[in-house]
Amino acid sequence: MTAELKRIRTRADYDAALAEVERLWGAKSDTPEGDRLELLATLIDAYEAKHYPMDRPDPIEAIRFRMQSQDS
Repeated sequence: MTAELKRIRTRADYDAALAEVERLWGAKSDTPEGDRLELLATLIDAYEAKHYPMDRPDPIEAIRFRMQSQDS
């Protein structure tokens, strides 16, 4: 029996959710496993957005980066 899904509140919860995603990886859509995988991904995304926010790049730096990457 799988544990009930709940909000990820701690690093231990996060690590456990990642381990379960790894176990469920490749599950087919519209199956209980696929639904669980999708819900876990949503919970992980919410946790990461709160605990590991990504700053928006400076627009000028983003343009410079894009221009430099096209020169390569």
